[in-house]
Amino acid sequence: MPWIEVKPMDAKILFISDWIRGQCSMSELCRRHRISRKTGYKWINRYQEMGIDGLQDQSRRPTHSPDQVPYTIRKEIIAIREKHKSWGARKIGQVMTKAHGDWDIPSHTTINKVLKQKGLLSPQRRRQRVPVHEGPLSPADRPNELWTIDFKGQFKTGDGVYCYPLTVMDHASRYLLGCDGFYGTRYKETRRSLEKLFREYGLPERIRSDNGVPFASKSIGGLSRLSIWWIRLGILPERIEPGKPQQNGRHERMHRTLKQETARPPARNMAQQQTRLNDFRKQYNEVRPHEGLDLLSPASVYRQSERSFPKRLPEMTYPGHFREGLVNHNGCVYIKNKQYYIGYLLSGELLGLDEIDEGLWKVYFGPILLGDLREHTGKGLP
Repeated sequence: MPWIEVKPMDAKILFISDWIRGQCSMSELCRRHRISRKTGYKWINRYQEMGIDGLQDQSRRPTHSPDQVPYTIRKEIIAIREKHKSWGARKIGQVMTKAHGDWDIPSHTTINKVLKQKGLLSPQRRRQRVPVHEGPLSPADRPNELWTIDFKGQFKTGDGVYCYPLTVMDHASRYLLGCDGFYGTRYKETRRSLEKLFREYGLPERIRSDNGVPFASKSIGGLSRLSIWWIRLGILPERIEPGKPQQNGRHERMHRTLKQETARPPARNMAQQQTRLNDFRKQYNEVRPHEGLDLLSPASVYRQSERSFPKRLPEMTYPGHFREGLVNHNGCVYIKNKQYYIGYLLSGELLGLDEIDEGLWKVYFGPILLGDLREHTGKGLP
């Protein structure tokens, strides 16, 4: 005789049928059906309250959840996320707390659950941490001690024209000083944009960039027309190592947010794209809480520089024991009536020459050591 599988629902019905007949005690009935007395009484109570439907498996989900988010708060969470696609739970919670002080703002975990249920929370891939570079780059803890500058990767606007956003940020406060869209990475437009920032915010002590145009070149010392201008203003250029964008990590992280919120998708033309960049800069500085600033805004931390932009470029000065040499229009400097080629980019600039041995000179442009030069051969400089 084949075995007959008795399903849970069938077992409950058989138990209730035997209980209705009342042919044995409760203990005997439960023993016969191989269940505990507690389970037996539970099935009987459900049958008495709801009939045969009470024997169906019941959901263990509570009828009321104390963590259930009210509709108004849930709607506000979703609205903020859809407006600022890169914001996480902490930033959303911080903004809601400021805007609605009388609301019971949910925890970060609950906000994440709301975003996940709405399909607004994408799973993040685990990124391999890159060790901190132990190089010559110095830290900066005060506003205007270090500015960072970069051209975000170009993209096409709706009319097919390439846009190259130039961004300048104060390293310590994360304040986004400038965010302008250009048609290329040209020197004149970059300098004009920086002149505007220098007049408005003053001068930083250092500016950090990558090794691309127009910040650096293959000329002596990696100098470019732009970095030469910085040195004349008393600003020390810093360059990260090639292939190591993590040395300018804060700027790179800002660029990722900039791309998400202004270029996906891009605007129809350059004018509309600039409007997006302006709006992004305003909300990034004044609205968006920054975790690196204990959820303060950059605008509340940044202060203008005490070094004002000069009307005329200051003259280069060197220690008293240095010999000074003016680079002529051919890019050469004279030492003891003999000329040595330095580089055409430094034409018209004053160099500092420090003789450290007989006929051996260290050549400086401001604080930048260009290299060693030996008389008669010119060996050591290009």
